[in-house]
Amino acid sequence: MAELRTPGVYCKQVDSLSRPLQAVGTRVAAFVGEMPDATKDVGIARPINDWPQFVKNYFPEGSKPTDTAYAIYGFFACGGNRCYVSNIGKDGTVAGDAKKGDGVRSFDTYDEISMVAAPGYTDAASYRALVDHAEKHQDRIAILDCVPEIDNVARLTEVAVGEKPSGQSGDAGGTRSRPAKSKARGAPRSSFAACYFPHLVVAPQFGEKENVIVPPSGHIAGLYAMNDAMRGVHWSPAGYTVPQAINLSQRVDHDQQGLLNEKGVNCIRHFRDGGIKVWGARTLSDDPQWRYVNVRRLYMMLRETLEEQMVWAVFCPNDATTRKTVEFSCRAFLKLQWMNGALVGKTEEDAFFVECNDAINPPESVEAGILNVKIGFCPSRPAEFIVIHLGLSVGNNPSES
Repeated sequence: MAELRTPGVYCKQVDSLSRPLQAVGTRVAAFVGEMPDATKDVGIARPINDWPQFVKNYFPEGSKPTDTAYAIYGFFACGGNRCYVSNIGKDGTVAGDAKKGDGVRSFDTYDEISMVAAPGYTDAASYRALVDHAEKHQDRIAILDCVPEIDNVARLTEVAVGEKPSGQSGDAGGTRSRPAKSKARGAPRSSFAACYFPHLVVAPQFGEKENVIVPPSGHIAGLYAMNDAMRGVHWSPAGYTVPQAINLSQRVDHDQQGLLNEKGVNCIRHFRDGGIKVWGARTLSDDPQWRYVNVRRLYMMLRETLEEQMVWAVFCPNDATTRKTVEFSCRAFLKLQWMNGALVGKTEEDAFFVECNDAINPPESVEAGILNVKIGFCPSRPAEFIVIHLGLSVGNNPSES
C-alpha cells in the first residue's frame, strides 16, 4: 500500500481465511459387458458422451444389440450425459483378469465414475466383482440387476454363491429371461450396492419384431444422473417414471415388495395411473445408517470433495492458522449443503460440526506430520412410508371410533 500521507479511506486486499470447496460430480456411470461389436477395444475403458458416439464406436450396422447396448441407450434416454464403457467380448467376465486389468478393473484409474453396472449379468461372480470394485474405491455405487423373473421372490433375498459367471447371448432377453427355480439369486450385502427387480419391457429399438426385455441398470443409472442434476445427490433417486418402459418382465404385488424391500431389493412397479416407476430407495446394507441410496451417495460425494479439494493443506505449516483455514473451508462447504437441503437440522449446529483444534491435534500428532479434522453431519433421509391417520368426525371433533 502507498505511504499514508493524505487523509481518506484506503482499501487493502487481504487473503480470505476460507478456501471455497466445489462439490465433485456424481453423474458419471460405467458399464462393463459385451458390446454389439464384441471385438472392439476389448478390456479397455472408453468415455462415451452420447448415444451417437457409442453407435459409431461399438454398434456397427448389421450387428445385434446386447444387454449392454440397451442399458447405455436407456442411460442417455433417462438423463445421463457421460459414461465409460468396457467391452469384455463374448468370452470375458465382469471380474476380468488382475494381470490384464480388464473387465470392471479397467475402471480403476477413473476417479470421476460414481456408478458402475454390468447390465444383465446376474450371477454370483459378477455381483461379487461389482460390489468388490465399489467397496475398494468407495466413491461409486454398484447398480445390480436381479434376474428378469423368478418363481419365488424370496430367493432374491438369499445371497447367491458358487455360480459360473453368465455371459451375454446377443439377445436382450436371452437365457437370463428364464425363471430361476432352485438357487438363491440375491446379491451380496453391501452399502455400496443397490439391486433392482424386475427387468423392463421396451418397444423395439433396433429393428426387432417384438417388444424386448432389457435389464434396468442402465435406465436406473440415467435416473440417478437426472436426479442429481435436477435435485441433488442428497435426494432419493426413487419415485420416478422410467422412460421407454412399457411393461415389466414380472409384476410385483404389495406383499412381495414388502418382503423384498426389507432386504434392500428395490422394486420397479407398474401403477395403474402412474405408469412404471422405480419404487425402492435402499442399498443392500444391513446397517440402518446406510439403508438408503441417497445417504451413501451423499457421503461419497462429501468424502471425495474433501479428499480432492483439501490437498492445498498438504505440506502447509501444521499450526493454528492452517487449522483455522481448514475448519473454515469445511464449515463453509457443509453450510452450503445444509442450505441446499442435503443436511438436516434447524440450525447449522444441528446439521453438522467441524473440529480442527489443539485438542485433537496434540504435539505427538504434529510431530508425526498429521493434521486431524473431525466432521460429523446429519443427512437427509427419504420419507419412505407415508402414514395418514384418517378417521370420521362429528362437526370439528374426531370420532372416538
